[in-house]
Amino acid sequence: MVGGPRSLRPVFLVSLVLAALVLPYALLAPVVNAEAVVATVTKVPGPVAAVYDSTKGEVFVAEYQDNAISVISDATNSVIATVAVGIDPFAVAFDSSKGEVFVANNGNSTVSVISDTTNSVVATVKVGSGPIAVAYDSTKGEVFVADHNDNTISVISDATNAIVATVTIGVTNIRSTYTPRAVAYDPLKGEVFVVNFGNSSVSVVSDSNNSVVAKVAVGSSPIAAAYDPSRGEVVVANEGGNTVSVISDSNNTVVATVAVGVGAVAVAYDPSKGEVFVANSQDDTVSVIADSNDSVVATVPVGTGPFAAAYDSAKDEVFVTNVGDGTVSVIGASARPATSTTSSSASSSATSTVPAGSYVLVLSPNTILFGLIDGAILVGLVTARQWEVRNHRRRSSQPTAAD
Repeated sequence: MVGGPRSLRPVFLVSLVLAALVLPYALLAPVVNAEAVVATVTKVPGPVAAVYDSTKGEVFVAEYQDNAISVISDATNSVIATVAVGIDPFAVAFDSSKGEVFVANNGNSTVSVISDTTNSVVATVKVGSGPIAVAYDSTKGEVFVADHNDNTISVISDATNAIVATVTIGVTNIRSTYTPRAVAYDPLKGEVFVVNFGNSSVSVVSDSNNSVVAKVAVGSSPIAAAYDPSRGEVVVANEGGNTVSVISDSNNTVVATVAVGVGAVAVAYDPSKGEVFVANSQDDTVSVIADSNDSVVATVPVGTGPFAAAYDSAKDEVFVTNVGDGTVSVIGASARPATSTTSSSASSSATSTVPAGSYVLVLSPNTILFGLIDGAILVGLVTARQWEVRNHRRRSSQPTAAD
């Protein structure tokens, strides 16, 4: 679209309605640890992103539908503040040096800067069109923002909250070719890994000169990335292939491919266990990968439509946002086995029994009902259309008076 940013809201809302169709089947599935619900929090619709603030012991969750950020205390698993931001917030990153959270607002092409001291917006930065991902560079004190519609990366200095560089990713005259979708920072190499959804690749950007220094082919429709400092690797979730590509930062090549659940859309790294958590949006699970052997050691059921994940180092917990039912699943340390029980294969993801310790933080008790209603409406529309087509064919097949 010429003349303004292209928001993801229409596509995203349609996806939510389609996701509602699977809710009846989800309700028939076995309930795991239903008694482990620890809190019910309202008004956190469309939780699409999460980041952990290690200074405050809080998790910041982007509310896509309400143009706000919910702040959850990990001590009580309850929302303690709600911060209004720009239009369609879609990604968040924590700046540990400044004690600030950077929010990419996809709908109006801005980045909101939130102070975690006051939980208020202290700056708004105009960036490229359709910002969809953000990562903090602790070495340079900069924030890298993926501009989805422009095939660029906006580099923001956290000292001035101003853009200091714009990095072009791929061919600029074909806007839909690269479509950067996620970013991950590698402090060891001083590089930013940019996940390009459009052509199944990862561009490697040097933060010393803000230029692309390498390009790595990965799986189909890559959509998320996380850095594993203990292995010097970047883990990329490939939504289209239901796999995870593991890239070595020493030679920028894929060293392993791991089969996970259906619709892998998010990744988070747990340094205490050396594990990677992969949110599988289409089968409502989280795959746990051991980085020592690149195999799946557990599959944890979560809410409907898991979409983002963040690791809480103080509590040793993983917060998973579920857009399908408006919940955040808090996975405890005891939910993960100490040793591998099953490993992934090329054709299917691994499963294991999940012991006690997986908690579900319900954010909206009515969202399942509303989802079923939306699904029923959609089914009704489709059914009505089918009857219309059948009647049209029946009328067309009947002989006319002239015959």
